[in-house]
Amino acid sequence: MSLGTFVKNIQNIMRGDSGVNGDAQRIEQLTWLLFLKIYAKKEEEWELFDDNYKSILPEECKWENWAVDKVDGKSLTEDKLLTFVNEKLFKQLKNIKLPADAPIKHRILKDVFASTNQYMKDGVLLRQLINEINKIDFDNIKELHAFGEIYETILKSLQSAGNAGEFYTPRAVTDFIVEMVNPKLGETVADFACGTGGFLTSTLNHLEKNMKNTEDRAEYNNAIYGIEKKPLPHLLCVTNMLVHDIDNPAIYNANSLERNVREYKDNEKFEVILMNPPYGGAEGDAIKNNFPADLRSSETADLFISLIMYRLKENGRAAVIIPDGFLFGLDNAKVAIKKKLFSEFNVHTIVRLPASVFAPYTSITTNIIFFDNTGTTKETYFYRLDMPEGYKHFSKTKPMKLEHFADCIKWWNDRCDIKDEETDTYKAKVYTLEEIVNRNYDIDLCGYPTIEEEVLSPEETILEYKEKRATLNSKIDKKLQEIENILGVKLC
Repeated sequence: MSLGTFVKNIQNIMRGDSGVNGDAQRIEQLTWLLFLKIYAKKEEEWELFDDNYKSILPEECKWENWAVDKVDGKSLTEDKLLTFVNEKLFKQLKNIKLPADAPIKHRILKDVFASTNQYMKDGVLLRQLINEINKIDFDNIKELHAFGEIYETILKSLQSAGNAGEFYTPRAVTDFIVEMVNPKLGETVADFACGTGGFLTSTLNHLEKNMKNTEDRAEYNNAIYGIEKKPLPHLLCVTNMLVHDIDNPAIYNANSLERNVREYKDNEKFEVILMNPPYGGAEGDAIKNNFPADLRSSETADLFISLIMYRLKENGRAAVIIPDGFLFGLDNAKVAIKKKLFSEFNVHTIVRLPASVFAPYTSITTNIIFFDNTGTTKETYFYRLDMPEGYKHFSKTKPMKLEHFADCIKWWNDRCDIKDEETDTYKAKVYTLEEIVNRNYDIDLCGYPTIEEEVLSPEETILEYKEKRATLNSKIDKKLQEIENILGVKLC
């Protein structure tokens, strides 16, 4: 199977159908078909190795009974195929009855199709698309590996996922973070806004190298946990986990922020949490009331930081990608969140990322905060990741690569301050907790010496303005309070 040929063929087929408009619909149309093809393959394995396994799929809805072209002239096509898919397949999959204790491998089937759509209107083109998918041989290891590349291509096309700071995280970034946090077999890695599963995929690739026996395989199968609010990324993530040979993908279609954080018990916490939470969104009172009063930020990313703190096990490790606004923000909620983070957790490293890491989809500058649940912070190292030589910006044609983190990885294992003599700034520097507290938790440190050219969307411009305005107001209020204390008066 040729990667380029497959992608080109499926694109040409779907572009010819009047019912499919835009990349998002094409991806959803393709992925629910891929999901059923992969699920059929997984059921073969489950039935082979588990005598008690029983499929919950109605016989006529099993892939081999409606999708496989037996070249006998009896395969469904044209209007008969459309009628079957629309009137039988989807209706039955959406209405599957499950017991309360149904295993994950059964629940995902119903969860995936609860909000999935069938867009195609041309039965001939739908048959052609299904036949292309049937050319993939999942029994062939090389073919399966090639399909992994195909799926990565599909996921990259979702890099611009909306105007609320949600986008595909470059694989180089997730691979770097996983390498630094170093999850181990036996630990569970959680992502509460997992999107298409970038962090979870990097985790599985990392763990796969260490599998040696059946016990390791069982731990690998239980190594990931994800929650995704939006139906399409959820479908993509579940399919991604099946591609990576996870039998029970614990990926849930839900809103991680809808539960009161004070209700989480120890058995609902995790050894490792890795996230690139959505930011720029505004949450209503119903969501904010799930957090203690002083932590009730309107900014989605701030709430996810708090959620991580409540769901990280003792001695657990976490890494989260966060925009600059969290670092320099000094509004009451941000300061309270950072105070809790630094006083109750060990924030050991903050890596500053270039503005173009997520270009061309957003130019908001981001950072990676690494911390663990081993006690209060004593000191925090900041490291500025500069653009590699020969690069002015990252782009679609010149994306970020894991090798661009090489200097940072080397520094990680042998930490020291690094002075940039040309700009009289620090590329890397350690700050004590006392220094951070004295800055009122303004941790905009080891930043870039020159302002990089940025072209922000209107939404991003407004978000950045609000963050800076709130920070400036907070600094003014603090200065006024200092003056009042000196004078011994209360100014109106």
